[in-house]
Amino acid sequence: MTKKQAQAYLKRVTATSIRALRHSVAFECVVRLDGRPAALVTNDGNGGCHMWHPAPSMISSRSGDTYKAMRKFKADLAATAEKATEQNFEANDAIYDSLRSKGVFYRLERYPHRYPFCWRCHSPLIYIARESWYIKTTQFKEQLLNNNNAINWYPDEIRTGRMLNWLENNVDWAISRERFWGTPLPIWICDDEDCEKRRAVGSIEQLRKEAISLPEEIDLHKPMMDEVKLTCECQSTMSRVPEVIDVWFDSGAMPFAQWHYPFENKEGFENKYPADFISEGVDQTRGWFYSLLAISTMLFGKAPFKNVIVLEFIMDKEGKKMSKHKGNVVDPFETVEKYGADPLRWYMISVSNPWLPTKFDLVGLSEVIRKYFDTLRNTYSFFALYTNIDSVKERASNENLSIARFLKNLSGEQERFDKWIISRYNSLVKEVTASFDKYDLTRPVRAIQSFVIEDLSNWYVRNNRKRFWARGDDPSKMRAYYTLHKILVGVCQLSAPVIPMVSELFWQELMGNDKKRHGYPISIHMTEFPVSEEAAIDRELEKNMATVEKIVSLGRAARSRKNLKIRQPLSRLLIGGKNDGEFDSLLEYMDIIKDELNIKEILSASDLTQHVTYSAKLNFKVAGSKLGGLVKKSAALLEALSSEQVKDFAESGQLQLDVDGKQILLTDEDVNIFKTEKEGFAVENDDQVSIAIDTTLSDELLNEGFARELVNKIQNMRKSTGLEVTDQIKIRLSSSKRLISAAKEHEDFIKKETLANSLEIANGKISENAREWNINGEAATIEVAKSI
Repeated sequence: MTKKQAQAYLKRVTATSIRALRHSVAFECVVRLDGRPAALVTNDGNGGCHMWHPAPSMISSRSGDTYKAMRKFKADLAATAEKATEQNFEANDAIYDSLRSKGVFYRLERYPHRYPFCWRCHSPLIYIARESWYIKTTQFKEQLLNNNNAINWYPDEIRTGRMLNWLENNVDWAISRERFWGTPLPIWICDDEDCEKRRAVGSIEQLRKEAISLPEEIDLHKPMMDEVKLTCECQSTMSRVPEVIDVWFDSGAMPFAQWHYPFENKEGFENKYPADFISEGVDQTRGWFYSLLAISTMLFGKAPFKNVIVLEFIMDKEGKKMSKHKGNVVDPFETVEKYGADPLRWYMISVSNPWLPTKFDLVGLSEVIRKYFDTLRNTYSFFALYTNIDSVKERASNENLSIARFLKNLSGEQERFDKWIISRYNSLVKEVTASFDKYDLTRPVRAIQSFVIEDLSNWYVRNNRKRFWARGDDPSKMRAYYTLHKILVGVCQLSAPVIPMVSELFWQELMGNDKKRHGYPISIHMTEFPVSEEAAIDRELEKNMATVEKIVSLGRAARSRKNLKIRQPLSRLLIGGKNDGEFDSLLEYMDIIKDELNIKEILSASDLTQHVTYSAKLNFKVAGSKLGGLVKKSAALLEALSSEQVKDFAESGQLQLDVDGKQILLTDEDVNIFKTEKEGFAVENDDQVSIAIDTTLSDELLNEGFARELVNKIQNMRKSTGLEVTDQIKIRLSSSKRLISAAKEHEDFIKKETLANSLEIANGKISENAREWNINGEAATIEVAKSI
């Protein structure tokens, strides 16, 4: 057909003729195969047609238009549903042939679309339209929305997103299900077809009054309730409808059903409703969360819970959904058996808040056990080891005192470290409580973990070892015992909600066997959650100690970079800060820094640039495209900057250059900064403080370094030979003149540190029990034996 012919044809087509085509009944029929409906063909009201695929038995109530069309043709949906089989999909070709034979077939096209499949066997699912009983939840839409907004959702995106969308598009609740067993729908219908009155039974009492011959003992479930008949007003019998109630209704009725409300426990229920907190998976948004909200709104007009944590799914370590057929599933039973339930719980919460998808990695779980749980156990073991040496538990019991009271009675005054760790603990309690109150779980767990590893173990215990080693009932030692005991008990209480079993284990050991006698409950889970003591918090002390820790950290980094072991003494440390007077505020902490860094002298230095110079070069790979033709001139300007200018740039991260009158802003990504230290110094800095270590080693320093290395090796031999920490020993040493000279110079120090009665210098091989060591490049043979 030419263009002119087409235009002439279109002019002859009238609106009436088009309207007649649109309403043609030729395109509206039910295709039947073997006497049963196989497909529905309808016109779309616009001159086209659709085949609802592939059989009416598969039409669900979700396909509203299709369902109505089927009802129009009076298709027997129930009968059709009973015939629905997996062969429905194989009827397609026969359906197409039938349409062709009727002369109504135009064209066959296939297109991909989403379709439900069984998650187990992956076969297609058949939707079946069924008649159902409904609860008219749509009339409560506004109340549902208001009550949803009254709940604190974690995360809040569920309230404003997933749940809000569900409630705004809410449909009536299809409450009935067809099952062999379940909670029966309590509706009876008159057996007389001319009457068909309906009655809902609201209680067992009503059922006993109205039922015919109800047994004394009755099971209120289907199918037993199917046999129960009632008497209608018309004197005919009434039979219960065959359906059961949707199990989600049972879940939503839980808050009051567990109390048998309103028939019993009225006051108990009303005092505990609504719930303070619930938690479940994100897939329960339209399940349990909704059923609770819907029933509570309809019955009580309010939200059923105040707070809810919505749990997200656990992914594999790559962030992919776990699936058996993918082989990336982690067996929970094997994991708990190998690693323990508490470490698994702690790891899961410390990775991310539960409302975020969690990447699960067994390597990460192992790391948590090694870093946190091993540190907590070792800290407790350290306390138990030394208090057992002093028979603290037995002596406290003999004096009819709790362990805490016994230690406090013998304690001296609080020392700086005691005040600091108590302050840090109370700050921790404050932080953890505030986070838990906001249902933020990851932050407090990480805070507790950091406190135990960094503050308690790596700082307090390590810096106070000598106090624990004191003899007898030394007041300073007893104060250290008392402080560590108090902190460990507090940590167990803070951790108990997350690791209930580990916390209980340590708490039981820390509290002793006479808890009841001293007024303690039988379990940590019966104690009050710790309350922060504001008066015990010293923020200035915490700030200064944090600066000390920072200086020590920088000093260790400098030592490590210069390959200087911490056991090698150094002559001096220079400290420079941004604020005037900062050095003076740290004067009382200098002994800590000296001990931690093994430094003889600490000096203040307002300017450390004399010990290090800074230079800068352009990063051509990054800045080239940004600068274009100004690259060479920019590079030259950078190289001409003074050391102080480069240092300022390193601290600020930004540099403004004037290149041929054009202002260019460079960042630390555009520039490579080089630090050149002067011979004999190691310099480190951060935003607030700078340090420089004098790395020059004199003979005197080297000899002391040899002595400290000897102490370390001897202590290792004490442990490996099974000696108790209180055992006195004797030492025999064979080595070079250089090392022997150092050992003699520091003999008293070596003997004191190792609990040695004697240090004997020998020549050649000593005995079969001796071990050979490399002491800072000097070969040495050492023998350690218990002194009798």
